Amino acid sequence: MPTPVVPIFEIADYREQMSQAAQMLGDGKLVVLPTETVYGAAGLLTNANALARLKAIRGSGESTPFTIHLARRDDAAQYLGEIDDFSRRMMTKLWPGPVAIEFPVPPERRKAVASKLAVAEAELYHSGFITLRCPDHIITTDVLSEVNGPVVVTRAGAEASTIARDLDGKVDLIIDAGPSRFSKPSTIVRVNNGKYEIVRSGIYDERIIERLLRTTVLFVCSGNTCRSPMAEAIARRILADKLHVSADDLETKGISVLSAGSFALPGARATPQAVDAVKPLGGDLSRHRSRPLSVELIHQADVIFTMSRNHSQAVSALVPSASEKTATLDPDKDVEDPIGGDLSLYQELAVDLKKLIEKRLEETVKL
Repeated sequence: MPTPVVPIFEIADYREQMSQAAQMLGDGKLVVLPTETVYGAAGLLTNANALARLKAIRGSGESTPFTIHLARRDDAAQYLGEIDDFSRRMMTKLWPGPVAIEFPVPPERRKAVASKLAVAEAELYHSGFITLRCPDHIITTDVLSEVNGPVVVTRAGAEASTIARDLDGKVDLIIDAGPSRFSKPSTIVRVNNGKYEIVRSGIYDERIIERLLRTTVLFVCSGNTCRSPMAEAIARRILADKLHVSADDLETKGISVLSAGSFALPGARATPQAVDAVKPLGGDLSRHRSRPLSVELIHQADVIFTMSRNHSQAVSALVPSASEKTATLDPDKDVEDPIGGDLSLYQELAVDLKKLIEKRLEETVKL
């Protein structure tokens, strides 16, 4: 009997299908799941039959443990125990996303976890490290969140149609979500003693990871020509003054301040009134060019301040997990769009933004 392929975005019973896939994994079956990188054949680590089948799919050339895939970054705690601040920052900044992280685990913790799961330590750890990944794909997240136990994954391919041909009869279900977003393997990063090294290149290179690891504040409005660029310029000035550097040197201190628009077209200048209104406050918008809100920007940000609740919803629509780091700049009301107003309106807005930003940065950004 051919392996069933479910075109997940074409069916009416999405939630039922997610529960069925999770149940199959819990019963020791193999399910091909989509991720943002490639599709993966998934199985329960604690089921000997599922593990043996995954090893057969992977082939005999690889003997290291499979990567455990997590529904939420906080699920890593059950395998790691206490972790240092650097490891926690790596998880916060890179997950969910196309990065697997290798963490060192003390011997006593390795023994305790393996005993609790009733598996050999060699199935979890290699040279004292465990590899975990928290994928950025709603379908995989929804399935994994319903499985009671560690789910491990081996690469299956970039297209569900190809997988259906190559793994027919070798897996029990294939969930087809269309082409993978990146169609490339994930990056593997090893963390140890407050440093990291790239073990395998993938979607993210060292340049991207360095950028993601910065402390990044993101302001979001609609068109990215008035409110959010004004907030960006003012915030840059505030942070530069606190650190006793010029606004242009903030990057050297590991801090990025960015802005974007939920409906922005790329490359537009800030309005003349916005440029003039921030000058008395030390802000410079002469080089500003608008940019659209994107998944990468959202992942990059440590904290996101939006000008309205609608903008917060736009952020969550792109990255649902970002809701925990997103807030309206003014907690009491939306910051009104000054577009079409005269300079005095923009000047009033600039003064209000400065007060709001000073308070918000004090609450959220550790310098």
